[in-house]
Amino acid sequence: MSKVAVFGSGSWGTAFSLVLADAGNDVVMWARREELSDTINAKHENTDYFAGVTLPDRVSATHDPEEALAGASIVVLAVPSQSLRPNLEHWAGHIPADAVLLSLIKGVEIGTVKRMSEVIEEVAGIRHDRVAVLSGPNLSHEIAKRQPAASVIACADESVAAALQIRCHSAAFRPYTNDDVVGVELGGATKNVIALAVGMAVGLGFGDNARASVITRGLAETARLGVALGADPYTFSGLAGLGDLVATCSSRLSRNRTFGEKLGNGLSVADIAGSTRQVAEGVKSCESIRDLAARHEVEMPIVEHVAAVVRGELGPEEMLFSLVSRAAKPERA
Repeated sequence: MSKVAVFGSGSWGTAFSLVLADAGNDVVMWARREELSDTINAKHENTDYFAGVTLPDRVSATHDPEEALAGASIVVLAVPSQSLRPNLEHWAGHIPADAVLLSLIKGVEIGTVKRMSEVIEEVAGIRHDRVAVLSGPNLSHEIAKRQPAASVIACADESVAAALQIRCHSAAFRPYTNDDVVGVELGGATKNVIALAVGMAVGLGFGDNARASVITRGLAETARLGVALGADPYTFSGLAGLGDLVATCSSRLSRNRTFGEKLGNGLSVADIAGSTRQVAEGVKSCESIRDLAARHEVEMPIVEHVAAVVRGELGPEEMLFSLVSRAAKPERA
């Protein structure tokens, strides 16, 4: 098979590189830090994120974006959502003219409130039928251990999604296809914010009732926003909706749930963020998703309350009781 360039050498970029290699692709990972790319090449291991996990021989790394992109038929983007635009402005001129771009990024850009596929199309000047997104219940540490997992690849051109499906299908990773790019992206971005709320409930010592309630109402909020933006409601009952939401809200491997749990334990946003190199996307995207909902006049109380906690306007316990004590209404209103 031909070459795949993966931009991002964090936990998800590394785990997905392993998937691609297992599926028969030659993979070149771009690493922001040259010392990390040198370590990956020397040890066949990303010691920063997956110490002890051997990467296949088909995976190599480089610090040079032009080298990573040369001859690539697929370009996978796995960088933090708020750094995509400045990075892509630097990389865009080297992307091969016939390459397909696949976004693994789960976020909404601050200020523009654009989804990641929209940022890619705008910055790289690439048609929407060459831009695909992948999302689902894909905790990177389980993927790196080759535990069974499934996901969804969405593209406006279903033949492109089908071609990517073949290139990503390994013995342990099963991708499905979809043409609902909007729904798949919004499901992936919003579930991080809901996971922060669930984590806060856990950190405060609340039980399964509170967690299940936040998850379920969080799914309702996500679907409302998606439908307002033209998504297929069915997407939110699938892997990129309910599946990803349950995994992210339930697992201690989830960065966003863990971040929320620490908030519930009384730590500040600044303290938690300063203690790890991992990015909890929900912390950044809660404001942009709130703004996106406001522009479309969609009510998203959980997202609004989480954003207030991140801004320091509410405490976690105050947030959760404020949600419960809101005016009563029909479930489907």
